[in-house]
Amino acid sequence: MKKFIETLKNCWKVEDLRQRILITILFVAIYRFGSFVVLPGINPAMLEKLQSQTSGGLMSLLDMFSGGAFSHASIFALGIMPYISASIVMQLLAVAVPYFQKMQREGESGRKKINWYTRVLTVFILLFQAPSYLMNLKMQAYGALAPGLNWTAFMITATVILAAGSMFVLWLGERITDKGVGNGISLIIMIGIIARLPQAFIQETSSRFTAITNGGLVMFIIELLILYVVVCAALLLTQGTRKVPVQYAKRVVGNKQYGGARQYIPLKLFAANVMPIIFAQALMFIPLAVVQYSTDANNEIIRSLMDHRSLLYNVVFAALIIAFTYFYTAITLNPTQMAEDMKRNNGFIPGVKPGKDTADYIDTVMSRITFPGSLFIAFIAIMPALAGLLNVQDAFAQFFGGTSLLILVGVVVDTLQQIESHLMMRHYDGLLNSGHVRSNRNAGVSAY
Repeated sequence: MKKFIETLKNCWKVEDLRQRILITILFVAIYRFGSFVVLPGINPAMLEKLQSQTSGGLMSLLDMFSGGAFSHASIFALGIMPYISASIVMQLLAVAVPYFQKMQREGESGRKKINWYTRVLTVFILLFQAPSYLMNLKMQAYGALAPGLNWTAFMITATVILAAGSMFVLWLGERITDKGVGNGISLIIMIGIIARLPQAFIQETSSRFTAITNGGLVMFIIELLILYVVVCAALLLTQGTRKVPVQYAKRVVGNKQYGGARQYIPLKLFAANVMPIIFAQALMFIPLAVVQYSTDANNEIIRSLMDHRSLLYNVVFAALIIAFTYFYTAITLNPTQMAEDMKRNNGFIPGVKPGKDTADYIDTVMSRITFPGSLFIAFIAIMPALAGLLNVQDAFAQFFGGTSLLILVGVVVDTLQQIESHLMMRHYDGLLNSGHVRSNRNAGVSAY
């Protein structure tokens, strides 16, 4: 505990890091306050039916990702998910359409163009999702609407407000990324998930202590132990690496010798981080939109896809996670570029020829470590459905593995690593180490 306090003091001493942490806290606070600002013309005291609708099933996940804003009819009700959906579409277009492929290879200018197209697509998605949300609000909580309210005028103004609120959340996320600590979009999703944790924990505790037939205290302790094991497994998954050795040839310039050192390429077991989970979860919300505009809501397949405990839902969800993991690993790591960089710097993998053979070797290694990693991450993602079989409350089951836990672990580790890098630049050990002033000791060198 003493070392942890000392590390926090070191964080406060570094002016740049202190400002970034304070800015992050400020923007997160703005997001949380905005989640309780209700749409004009809505009585927040009469939203019980909407809140009961979001207490279970796929709606509870949607409410959790919005930090409770969905069930409170907030101006931030749609949250960041429309932007995630637009990002999915743009990533797929960047793979399939030559125009976007060319744009992606243009570097910074191409990235700015893609971001602009993503924002435009986000607005179009919002113009589709906002009326859907308002129609559901009318059906579930008609009594919450102000008496004498003109529905057409309310639809137009509320759609604009919801779209503006969602874009403002996106702006907050980007500002956190630029001026704060961590990835802003992921951090906003994480804050929304954490906001539900205390209530879910209290509900699960009370249900176990009041239940006589379901194991009571003993079962609750077993739940916490399993949760601890799953968290540790998720940490190992996100931190696991496969080190590929790289040998650099010796060069003699005058009387000095350069190179000759052995370094390594740390290939992460889960290189795509949390984005495949977020994107897969965003696609699983599509049946909700289909139901809003379809008269075939009683279709068995649609009902199965809306039940996060059903076999079909979990099979499709796991398959999407595996597919997105491979997809994101492919666009994140470029074996050909890595091989060219090594060749240009007179580096080679022992026993492997430079050039194409090196690229094929790296690609093979990545394929071998990505497959078990994707299977493991998919298994953790469907654990809430398994927890439901043990009579775990829906709200707490979402933290019992699943998307929520993986996002929490991934974002927290990523944020801590960024804080670590800021401290190490100032010769301090970070949160993941001891918290003391660093000495000039030898550390491992990474090629990438």
